[in-house]
Amino acid sequence: MANNLLVSHSLAVPGPRLDKLAQSDGMHVPDVLRNVARGALGEARGAILDPGLDEATAIHDFRKGMKRWRALLRLVEPFLGDEGRRLRVEARDLARLLAGARDARTALDALADLGKLQDQPPLSPRTVASITERLDAVRTQAEGASLTPETRAHIDALLTAASEGTKYWPVGDVDFRALAAEVARHYRRVRDAIPEDWHDSDPEALHGLRQRVVIHRYQMEVIAPLWPRFGEFWIGEAQRLRDRLGHHQDLIILADFTAPHGPLAPWRSRLLPLITARRAEHVTVAARIAGRLFADSPRSFRRRLLALWDHRAP
Repeated sequence: MANNLLVSHSLAVPGPRLDKLAQSDGMHVPDVLRNVARGALGEARGAILDPGLDEATAIHDFRKGMKRWRALLRLVEPFLGDEGRRLRVEARDLARLLAGARDARTALDALADLGKLQDQPPLSPRTVASITERLDAVRTQAEGASLTPETRAHIDALLTAASEGTKYWPVGDVDFRALAAEVARHYRRVRDAIPEDWHDSDPEALHGLRQRVVIHRYQMEVIAPLWPRFGEFWIGEAQRLRDRLGHHQDLIILADFTAPHGPLAPWRSRLLPLITARRAEHVTVAARIAGRLFADSPRSFRRRLLALWDHRAP
């Protein structure tokens, strides 16, 4: 099989629409993997180094780039061996450096999400303002402690080294059939994590499902330009599922802040019923999206990917 894939090097960073990417010059799979890797690392590094970004935005954009990078590492790890595992552990540890700041920001997002709850009396503006003030104080303290100049320099050095290292990845013999097999393997991992009874599922299980959906969503960016309309739809639905599961996890984190002696303990009795109701709404929608998106067996999904390749535009 020919070793060409119709994708653009800009796929991993904000840029042209997918239908424009499909018209780009052909590239062979090893170059695609290296270029997407450098794009993800550049996105994460740029967020940390951009002096024009406030800390909350910098952390958000950094984590977004790192999720794209980690999803790609999952895809190429079988071809990289020990180096792939080392890079993935390193990326995980980097993401954890800013976890404290993330949790406070996440709780603020969850508080805003509660305002969309159906058929429930909303929190009063005064209550929302008080909770927001408390969470803002936690976030400011966490960001000041985590995103120090030393932390920025440490992240910059590691991401720069990782980007340079992509030149030496041993992926020269990787073709599209091997790539499709790996994408299908992670598709299977998502299906295996889908619960039989969504509403009785443990929050940790749904969090694990979300993590696998995130990996699949970013990996599909590599495939999408073979049929942009299909790819744009698929990534959009995967993002919708990710968002619903993400909002569900955000609410779990918000609930954790209401624990005894926690920052939001005074509002526990008012927040927990709303959190429970909104979680149920997200689970209902997530189950519907997942049922449609992952209806095919992994074998059928892999055949679909190979068919996209065989019938790609010349």
